[in-house]
Amino acid sequence: MSVLDEIVANTRAEVARRKSAVPRATLERHCDAAPAPRDFEGGLRPSPGAVRLIAEVKKASPSRGVLSSGLDPVALATTYATHGAHAISVLTDEKYFQGSLDLLGRIRGAVEVPLLRKDFTIDEYQLWEARAAGADAVLLIIAILEPPHLRDLGAAAKGLGLAALVECHTAAEVDAALAAGSRIIGINNRDLHTFETRIETTLELLPLVPPGPILVSESGFVDPAQVRRVVEAGAHAILVGEGLVTAGDVGARIRELTLQGERVDSPTASAAAPPTAQFNG
Repeated sequence: MSVLDEIVANTRAEVARRKSAVPRATLERHCDAAPAPRDFEGGLRPSPGAVRLIAEVKKASPSRGVLSSGLDPVALATTYATHGAHAISVLTDEKYFQGSLDLLGRIRGAVEVPLLRKDFTIDEYQLWEARAAGADAVLLIIAILEPPHLRDLGAAAKGLGLAALVECHTAAEVDAALAAGSRIIGINNRDLHTFETRIETTLELLPLVPPGPILVSESGFVDPAQVRRVVEAGAHAILVGEGLVTAGDVGARIRELTLQGERVDSPTASAAAPPTAQFNG
């Protein structure tokens, strides 16, 4: 069993446990009382010569272990927002990433930018959890979802007012994201089976995506040169976790990775308009 298979199996068990502890009807009542979602898609929509940043609150990972033992998630998220992050990704998996669902609500109260619930979404119940906890978007990983399941979760997310970042790692997964009408497509530079990270993954897959979706390059960014490469190839946004969590000066690292003071023209930046789609992902 791969690490990814192990994580998904654990997620199934955890979701079953939480369903028993908190009925969906309870989550629905919380969602009814929740404020309107923030515009995650709008926050990532690019302007010429700019790059958007999803900054990730991430204490640990299966491949690296604990990244920052003294991490204050709310303080880190506040720093991200203060220094110009356009959205914040919050890891909510407890066993493998030392996150929690509770973090979403705590961070939402401290920042004004949209929040992504970063987890292994396999059940509609998790969408209700995300909305009730304060998320504005969810992650849908094609590697763990069959096409009908992806479409169903995407439609359910849209019904709840949640955007969906649809994550790909291969050409076949890009095709699946496009077939589902995804509006925000993430290309994960980290192979979820081997945990190897290659920026080239984005460079290889970007040409397969026609104009329309917002394109996010995920993981592996440690210096501005990498960002320039993916933006010049057509990426509109980047998602950065470890490169920010382990930085000595988070504000300075954000300025570097968002290429502040530079102009980098993306050949598809002006083309990132919402296509006709089945769901807001």
